[in-house]
Amino acid sequence: MPIQIADLELAVRNAFPVTHLEIEDQSSGCGESYAIFLVSEVFEGKTTLARHRLINETLKEQIAQMHAFSQKTLTPKQYNAQLAKGN
Repeated sequence: MPIQIADLELAVRNAFPVTHLEIEDQSSGCGESYAIFLVSEVFEGKTTLARHRLINETLKEQIAQMHAFSQKTLTPKQYNAQLAKGN
């Protein structure tokens, strides 16, 4: 059964304090490829690898049903700096 954006969003919001969240279905609606952009204070002091492991562990059941999954993770400070640069 395809994964729905609402299911991913609920799982992420239940697991992390979310400052900003974007979820994109990159599979033209079939639910097999998603990209997540998550900004959370929980990432403070963690490497990119540690951040991705947190998300992978949280979404392991959903990811197992996907063909592809990508993620971008930032702290609120990093996100605000990115916004200030206009990216």
